Amino acid sequence: MNVSPSGATIPGVDHHCVSVNGTELHYVSAGEAGSPVLLVHRFPETWWVFHKLIPLLSGQHRVFAVDLRGFGDSATAEPEHDSATSAQDLSELIVRLGLGPVHLTGQDISGPTTFRVAATHPELVRSYGAIETGLPGFGLETLADVTHGGAWHIGVLAAPGIPEMLLAGRERAFIAEYAFPSLSATSDAFSKNDIDEFTRSCTRPDAFTGASGLYRSMLTKATRSANRQPTNSACPCSRSGAAQELSRPRHFDRPPRT
Repeated sequence: MNVSPSGATIPGVDHHCVSVNGTELHYVSAGEAGSPVLLVHRFPETWWVFHKLIPLLSGQHRVFAVDLRGFGDSATAEPEHDSATSAQDLSELIVRLGLGPVHLTGQDISGPTTFRVAATHPELVRSYGAIETGLPGFGLETLADVTHGGAWHIGVLAAPGIPEMLLAGRERAFIAEYAFPSLSATSDAFSKNDIDEFTRSCTRPDAFTGASGLYRSMLTKATRSANRQPTNSACPCSRSGAAQELSRPRHFDRPPRT
């Protein structure tokens, strides 16, 4: 269903809402031809983080960028939300839209979720790109170890009720003064308008439940991730970003298919 944008938008994209897996996901689409690309954001972001990339891709691809459950303009998540549920959301979205296999990209905390899609539904994935991410069981969970330089916000977000206690009313400061400066190598990567849009998303009711579920999964499901291997050996995979050395599953070492 086409919808009017609730927040920021760019020319050439259409906004949609679709019901899948017991929730409602918001996504944008652009491009009329070419193989489909599905872009999946990190925390504390939404589809908007790809607003400069989408026009570059849409000339040769059909591009889709989704707000994960609990983020952006998608429905809020339940307290028991986890990465497996989010992966099922994405799998059903691909099927519901009739896209066929997609070029799937996951960034940061959406990496384990998108990897799960590739591992459990290889027929839905044409290629997989992991950006600035890792996998539980291969070192990603060590990013929460503050005694060895880990990030304190991971534990805060993973603890039930704590994000609302500590971050409510401070969302803009958290994003603009901590999250983006610590996650970005370029100081001016995010504009004031970008921060406005991500703050809008993080100030709605129950805004942190989606992220909390993904971070809890990261800390509690390492064994399952380590034991999970994709069954589609023909699916090309690539990785990039600062966290890539934390996660080196052997199947990522195959050269990408051209």
